[in-house]
Amino acid sequence: MNSKKFPRDVGVYRVDGGELERIERLVARVRKQFATASDTDFLFHAASLATGLPDGLVDFLRSFELHETTAGVVVSGLPVDDDAIGPTPPHWSQQPEPSSTVREEVFFVLLAALLGEPFGWSTLQSGRIIHDVLPVRGEETAQSGHGSSDLLEWHTEDGFHPFRCDYLGLMALRNPTGVATTFAGVGSLALPAEVTEVLQQPRFLIRPDTEHLRTGPAGSSVHDIAARTSPVPVLFGSRTEPYLRIDPYFMDAVPGDPDATHALKCVVAALEADLEDLVLDPGEVAFVDNYRAVHGRRPFEARYDGTDRWLKKVVVARDLRKSRELRSSARSRVVA
Repeated sequence: MNSKKFPRDVGVYRVDGGELERIERLVARVRKQFATASDTDFLFHAASLATGLPDGLVDFLRSFELHETTAGVVVSGLPVDDDAIGPTPPHWSQQPEPSSTVREEVFFVLLAALLGEPFGWSTLQSGRIIHDVLPVRGEETAQSGHGSSDLLEWHTEDGFHPFRCDYLGLMALRNPTGVATTFAGVGSLALPAEVTEVLQQPRFLIRPDTEHLRTGPAGSSVHDIAARTSPVPVLFGSRTEPYLRIDPYFMDAVPGDPDATHALKCVVAALEADLEDLVLDPGEVAFVDNYRAVHGRRPFEARYDGTDRWLKKVVVARDLRKSRELRSSARSRVVA
């Protein structure tokens, strides 16, 4: 019996033996047809191919998307061969043999395709659709997926941007010391009515994070937002079951607004109090509802010996059309 503990607002689906056989057959068929999980044709067909996954798994993820059953989910049960995937790369651009993780990436993208369309940012990892989350020497204190020694503060993924993802996906390939992703859902918030009222008004400023600005070209939408940051609400959508947009490390109330400053402190304290650890083991896939939860990462000591924590990451949009003005064509999945 699996006694592993997951956060309260995270649903879990455990693949059984028969389902795993079906998954492996589907992944093998995909790999014969497409070279990589980032292949343009595979991404086009991924949603239809994903219906070949076990029915229970398909229904589980569809319910997560359409019924908002939980603020996050984990799919568990895919084995990962630690030797076969190769050593943890020293940098996201330096995986010695990219084909070593295609099996895992194909499964990951098939799951993601049940929720929407994977996409990339021109300002992150050269516009790649599938990112590597791993420690990079010299970036130990960075507030990014390349950091390690400092706490990665919890946040909404790319909360500064109007075209941020609906879902953040993380797949663990290696996590020998059990480094935790931190997680808290908006559904557990219990705030005074007057604080909630302020949080639902556009009285807060979110700046782009340094990773986007560091690698992004001048003139990108990120630089434009940095130069002209507009006030946004923290809570939006339903007034009784609101969505969330927050990134305290890069966020402030509008200057000269003490009520907004107080409200921001209240919601930050409430989410901090509800923060739980989500430890992903190899083969486990997590999807965080980026409108209903925040996430971060506990600090750890990187060894840079090929055995460090290594995750794959995708961001998913339910509707790519909303970002059309920042994509070079309707076919493109990269937001400028």
